[in-house]
Amino acid sequence: MQIEDTPLPGVKLLTPARFGDARGFFSESYSRRVLAGHGITLDFVQDNHSLSAQVGTVRGLHFQAPPHAQDKLVRCGRGRLFDVAVDVRRGSPTYGQWFGAELSFENGKQLLVPAGFLHGFVTREPDTEIVYKCSDYYAPECDGAVHWDSCGIDWGFEGDPVISAKDAAAVRLADFDSPFVYEG
Repeated sequence: MQIEDTPLPGVKLLTPARFGDARGFFSESYSRRVLAGHGITLDFVQDNHSLSAQVGTVRGLHFQAPPHAQDKLVRCGRGRLFDVAVDVRRGSPTYGQWFGAELSFENGKQLLVPAGFLHGFVTREPDTEIVYKCSDYYAPECDGAVHWDSCGIDWGFEGDPVISAKDAAAVRLADFDSPFVYEG
């Protein structure tokens, strides 16, 4: 597995090896042992899977606040999406900065989004599926969102996004009182 650092400390881009033949391919998409060998120790407790039917569907920017903050390991099961992490740890030298990467079924890439970062994505193909591991269980009382277009992200699409009512009503980053603290 190839593991790359990004400009945001803790956010990693992972590319699992694929072994293919005439039948297709095999890939080990997650290995606790391999990640631990790279100094990444996470205990995932829940897998999530969502489908977005339309191109230009934006989901995010989401977070789960402490005490149920979540690390996420995100991949694309079908289709293609642009996946984003935004640092919202108060006191962080990279606060408000974002990193994005294209994740697709074809490229097999994954994005590791640590707790303290917002997460979101926009779909680039119809019927795109996203599959991700979480390090804590979903806790509705800790669920939150920041408005998708308030962080200066170049989402790489034109027109109006398909978004939920929750995401449309989310607070802007400038007005966000982050529950996360940078521990440098």
